[in-house]
Order: sequence, then C-alpha cells, then structure tokens
Amino acid sequence: MNSAPSTLSATQGSTPCWFVGAMVDGRDQTDRFIDEGIWEHGFDDDRIAAQVRSMRMGERIAIKAAYIRKHNLPFDNAGHTVSVMAIKATGVIAENSGDGRQVRVHWQRLSPPREWYFYTYQATIWKVSPGDWKTDALIAFTFAEQPQDLDRFRNDPFWRERFGSGAEDHPRFQWTRFYAALADGLLQHQHNRQPLIQFLQQAQPRHEALNLLSGDQFADGSKGFIQDIDPFTLFGLFNRGIRDSWRQALAAELAGFLGVGEPVPQSFEGIPVLNNQKSWFFPYAKDRDPSHIDKLWQVFALGLQLADAEDEQPQGPFRAAFDAAMELYGVAWNLSFGLVWCRPWSFLSLDGNSRGYLADKLRLPLSWHGPRNRCSASDLLQLITTLRQRFEEPDFPVHSFPELSLEAWTYTGSSATSDDDTDEEASPAEEPLPPPLAPYGISDIVADGCFQPPERLEAILQRWHDKKNLILQGPPGTGKTWLARRLAKALIGHDAQEPQLRSVQFHPNLSYEDFVRGWRPAGSGTLTLHDGVFLQMVSAALAAPSQRHVLVIEEINRGNPAQIFGELLTLLEAGKRTPRDAMQLGYPDADGVHRPVHVPENLFVIGTMNTADRSLALVDLAFRRRFAFINLEPSLGEPWRTYVVDTRQMEPGAAREIEQRLERLNATISADSRLGQAFCIGHSYVTPHQSLDGRSSRDWFAEVVDSELKPLLQEYWFDAPEQAQREAERLLEGW
Repeated sequence: MNSAPSTLSATQGSTPCWFVGAMVDGRDQTDRFIDEGIWEHGFDDDRIAAQVRSMRMGERIAIKAAYIRKHNLPFDNAGHTVSVMAIKATGVIAENSGDGRQVRVHWQRLSPPREWYFYTYQATIWKVSPGDWKTDALIAFTFAEQPQDLDRFRNDPFWRERFGSGAEDHPRFQWTRFYAALADGLLQHQHNRQPLIQFLQQAQPRHEALNLLSGDQFADGSKGFIQDIDPFTLFGLFNRGIRDSWRQALAAELAGFLGVGEPVPQSFEGIPVLNNQKSWFFPYAKDRDPSHIDKLWQVFALGLQLADAEDEQPQGPFRAAFDAAMELYGVAWNLSFGLVWCRPWSFLSLDGNSRGYLADKLRLPLSWHGPRNRCSASDLLQLITTLRQRFEEPDFPVHSFPELSLEAWTYTGSSATSDDDTDEEASPAEEPLPPPLAPYGISDIVADGCFQPPERLEAILQRWHDKKNLILQGPPGTGKTWLARRLAKALIGHDAQEPQLRSVQFHPNLSYEDFVRGWRPAGSGTLTLHDGVFLQMVSAALAAPSQRHVLVIEEINRGNPAQIFGELLTLLEAGKRTPRDAMQLGYPDADGVHRPVHVPENLFVIGTMNTADRSLALVDLAFRRRFAFINLEPSLGEPWRTYVVDTRQMEPGAAREIEQRLERLNATISADSRLGQAFCIGHSYVTPHQSLDGRSSRDWFAEVVDSELKPLLQEYWFDAPEQAQREAERLLEGW
C-alpha cells in the first residue's frame, strides 16, 4: 500500500478535491486500485476523460461508494430513505499521464469505511471545491477526519422536511412515505400482473372508483374488465378527481394487498391528479400494441432504480425507456405524474399548473424536445438537476419537489395551462389568488431588531437607490447579511421573494461561468450553455420593468469580483443601465446567437464584506468604483438593551454587564496594532436569536463565550494564544 504524505494541510486553500467511484465493468476495483497505486475509469466518455486530464499532482482524492439506507442510522430519519456515501480510501494524486483514463495515487485505506450522509452525488467523478459550507464540511470529514455536523445538514432546507428536528410534527409531506412504499410493493408484480387484476376485480364491488376498469374493448368486439394494467394507471385509481374518502379507502385496501405498513395519507394536497375522463395510460385492448403496458412497467422500474441508485449508470436506460413511452397513446404529461407518485422526492410533476409555476414564478426557461412538443427524458433530467441546485438557495421559494408541487397546486399565474389535448391530464381546480405581499419599510427593519437609527437607514437606502450597487462592510457580527436582506425588502417595498429577491455567496472557486454564463452538463450527458444567477436576475428584471429586483451577494470579497462579473462589471455602473450600452458576452445565448446584454435600471445589487477577513486581497479598484460602501460597527447601547430585554427577555442587569464587557474587549482589540477596529466583535454575537424566557441570561452568555467568542479570539491572536485565553477569561471574570 502507498501512504499519502503526512505533511498535507487539512484544508489546502482553494485546491479542489476529487471523489471517485471504483466500479468498473460492474465490479468493485477498490482493492486493485489501492494495491497498484492508481485510479482509473472504464467509460468511453469524452467528458469523463476531460475531467481526468484536469486532475493535478498534489490534489486530494477519495474513493466513494454511494447507496441509500432506511435503517440503522445515527439520527431519526422518520421512515425516509437516506443517501449515504462511504469513504473507502483517501490519497494524493502523484502523477497524471494525460491519457484521460488513469492517474497514479498514493492511497491510504480507511478500515472500516467512514459513512457520510445527505450530501452525495451520482456521478462517477465528483470535483468538490472548498468555499461552501457543505463542501468544506465534506472535505474536512474526508481528509481531516472531522465529524459531520448531522444536525446542520438534516435541518438544511433541502432535507428539513424529511429529516429535520421535529419532522414528525410537520405532516404535510408524510404522504411521500406511503407512496414510495406502495411503489416498492408494486414492483414485485412487474412480471406477474394477474394477481393485481384478480385483486382489482374482487375489490370492485367495494369501490365505485374501480368501475372505470370495466370498460375495456377487446379485438373480438366484446367488452369487459381490463386484463392487464400498468403501474401508473394503478396509482391513478386513487389519484383522480374523486372524494378524498374514496381515495383513502382504495389506497388502504391496495396497501393491504401489497403489504405496505405506512399509514394512508389523511390529506392529498399538492399531489398531482389525473383527469377523470383520461385516467388510463393505455388505449383499449383492441387498439393496443402488445408491448405498450410492458414499456410503462419498464419506465416504472428504471425510474425507481434511477431514484435509488445514487449512481449515474441507470440514466441511459431510463432515458431510452422514458422517450419510448412518451410516444405511446394516453401517456403525455401524465408520465411525469406517475414518476412523482413513485418517488416524490426525486421526480418533478409537469402538470399544467407546475409548468406555469416553473415559467412564471421560478423564471426557469422551459423547452421541450419530445414528441408533440412535450418533454424528453433529457429535458426532465436537466430540469431536475437545475432545481436540485436551486433548492439549496435560502431565498428560493421552494426547497423540494413535493413543496414545488404543493405551491404549484394553488398557482394561477398567466402561464398555468389547462392541458386540453387528448393525451393530457386536467389540472387540479384553481384556488383563489393568495393575499398581496405585506408592505415592508424602514419601520419594519427597526421592529425586526435593527439598532441603526431610522434616519441612517433612510440615507443608506437613498444612496443605494442612486448608486444602484451597495456594499455593507464591517467586523464580524455587525449584522451585515441580516441588514442587507431587510434593506432589499425595503427597497422593493414589500416582503419580497424569488424572483425579485435572490442571494448568492461568493467564494474563491466561483467563476464567471457559474455566475454569468457557462457550460453545464445536460440530462442527455452533453454540455449546454447555462445562465448563472446574475443573468437570470437580469432576465427577471427585464421581464418586469415596473418592479425592483435585488441580488444579495454575501462575502463579496471572498471571490474575485472583477473576474466573476467579467464584461458585465462595466455595465453595473448607474450611468450605463440602458440598452444603448449593451455588450456582447463571451458566451452566446443557448441558440448560438451573440445578443447584446445590458443591466436594467430596476436591478439593484447589495453585497457584504467582512473587514476582518485576513485571507483576502484588496478589492479591485475598478470594481470598488462601481459600488457605494457603508461601514457597519458594533451597535450596542440603549436600542440594543431595550431590544434584548423587551423582546428576548434578557435580564436587565445581565444586559448592562454584557454590553460593558464587550465594549471593554473591543477597546482592547482596537488598541492592538495587529488588529484594529476592523476586528471588533459585533452585537450579533450577544443578541439572542430566541427568547431567553425560562433560561438564565448569565448561563446563555457563558455558552456564547465558550462556543463562539473564545474560538474567534483564538483566531484573532493565533500567534499569541495566551492573550486570547486571557481575554476570554476576562469576559467571564466574576460572572
């Protein structure tokens, strides 16, 4: 075995790490790779070869094995399956011959393998760059043996509904467990459907909803009960426009037949439903190709395999089966319904309301390349990939496919469609429009807990309105991100959401291709041009010129802003926000045409900058000239004391002492020539996020000092640890 050099740093700056699979020709090659000191792949794929050629000597690499698990987990998974990734070996790339197939590696086996949860990836090669909290955590777990913060991951918006704290107390998506379990039971009948037909015939007298199965027409001119059925039509028996009590009763009896133990849903809100007049996924037997129903079972089985595999290999067979099924009579958009019923957290419904919601509310470009201008498998998989990435954005309106389906269920925007051709479903009944968004202004910022005087907030808003681009800079804990989001809502005028308000975080590996436009893998396995968040915001602002749109950029100086914005940096200027100043981008539009782009007047940018970040160079002067800069300082004093005492129930005496102790510490930091005012500690550290009612304010402050302030001071005085220890002790002296 080759051992990796022990001198490697746990976090090698911005250097990417590689997580690779070890399955070649269906066999696990981990042992061979370690023994021979290599890693290689067995694919005839130019994309993978290009990735291998980009690997550099000295970069870290790990062998992964991804799978799903439902039991024996170190947290409460509430009955849901969980993505797991075993790290089987780690190493350092020693040599890359450039053949696109193999690299030499100094390996170190992990025995037993270490298991990582939630944040996994299907591709054989996964390039993971530091700079985001998820990637930083994965790199630290893999190469520095740091534990995974499971609570942070399972309470992230994408996983919270299934695995978060108290998930069992939030029942709106508990139906997903029943539907997934029903699909598992149904799969056992793929090659023996007669027991299903017999069950349905016996159950018909008890369920009026099953009468629609008695109208099949056969080649000999007779009529009668169906003699075969596909899984989607079977699911559709209780996912139609019928009474909820009928749906529950039929679902319960079907679950009993299939041996499903999950409880029957008490509500069917947000679950896509079929048109009662178009509930079959196949034509009459007399008109049906003999392979029709088998093709639908194939899509069903491959869809489950794709959802559960955590491996990209099933994509090819699934695409072929899906595209073949979309050619069949009676399928159309309904096929996406069937996949959602089977694996609600993995697939996207494309009913009429959902298509309208995707286009109008989420501002996603929709183009279809399947038969009769419907989606192909590549369209569907690319859209799923895009949405998975967007679900992780804090300001994105939805964070999962079930939540998207629920929101679309009540959506009545201009693009919501009625699906009126012969193969399509009917959308659920439209609900009344939601109430208008609540107004939001400076008084609301103050009421939310801002300690800046209203007149200063007014001046900041006016400066931002004039300059178009603003940066809030200051020491850690001064509430820069908190205030940026609220200033954005005040500028817009109401409690805004996507697409008017979005946020992005800059980091050292963010590029122009990520932020503006660049190539991205498509569901078909090819590369397509993809607009980044900035061009998406430009499009949204141009589409709604009467509305203000705001992009919040957190930690804007952690990236290279001039490089990330590229030629659009020039167009950010307030005086160049017109079509006559438009410029062509380095990449064309998706259709290959270079169209000039300009930044509209109604798009505003606000960034945050931590002045205590010693790892950063000065911001490019050309970039700085296009922004107004506002300094934020620790805001202790009467407004802070009033807020923490009246709103957060902090003991008045403790509040005064905390203020005095923090001000004393900040005076020491300001007087230190190695630090200065840029390193003062902000009020956010000592402002409780929740009420302290029933808790000791003194105990709470002691916890803050131990878990937040002391580590920060150790970082400040990294070359004088005794001073960091002394200042931490002074904060609690006599406490």
